[in-house]
Amino acid sequence: MSWLGAGIGAGIGMVIGGPIGAGIGAWIGHSVGHAKVAMTGQREAQTVFFVSLFSMLAKMAKADGKVSSEEAELINHIAKTRMNMDAEDRKAARDIFNNALNDDYSIYDYASQYKQVMQNQQMREMVYRLLFAVAFADQKLHHAEELILKEIPSHLGLDSSIYNRFREEFQGQKADISECYEVLGCTPDHSDVEVKRAYRKKCIEYHPDKLASKGLPDSFIKFAEEQMHQITSSYSTIMDSRR
Repeated sequence: MSWLGAGIGAGIGMVIGGPIGAGIGAWIGHSVGHAKVAMTGQREAQTVFFVSLFSMLAKMAKADGKVSSEEAELINHIAKTRMNMDAEDRKAARDIFNNALNDDYSIYDYASQYKQVMQNQQMREMVYRLLFAVAFADQKLHHAEELILKEIPSHLGLDSSIYNRFREEFQGQKADISECYEVLGCTPDHSDVEVKRAYRKKCIEYHPDKLASKGLPDSFIKFAEEQMHQITSSYSTIMDSRR
């Protein structure tokens, strides 16, 4: 049995309703609507993560009116290659994706509920990064996609500055020094010692073992590594500018 299938089978303490609960209900074959699904534990947290993720990816892919072949290809690549999802889990992801394409919830509904049930900021940033990837799948950023990417950070509980930081990253532009400070959560007024302390703190937050303990599966090490690369690059840029 897939880990997604195993996860939904266990009954637990976190109660989910709203769009995420409806997405879970559509996946397991019956409508949940505003009913509630009982869930707890790391495996269940992963289930909520994937239901939320593929629902929001669907909303982003459809933002400009249709799901392009490039977007569909990228989402399949994310599921198969980067998340190492087996055939059963990929089928579940497709069911979740297709349900979200046609439901009455907005991407902001999913994002706001996800923020409430998943307090870990790193996991919210990873969702945002993948939304960016889908938006840039066809090498163009459509107006409707740009509006979502600008608006959704507040619904995910992220600082608005993350939009410019990620846009520059996906467009291949060199990050501005001020954005390097934002990555580490410090300012030019901080001393070298304080910057180094902020860097080490971020490294701990994004350590793969740390993220796994908060609900991310082992297959998400790659995403942790991507964030670690950005953190390290920002630290190097800052320190080079001070020499």
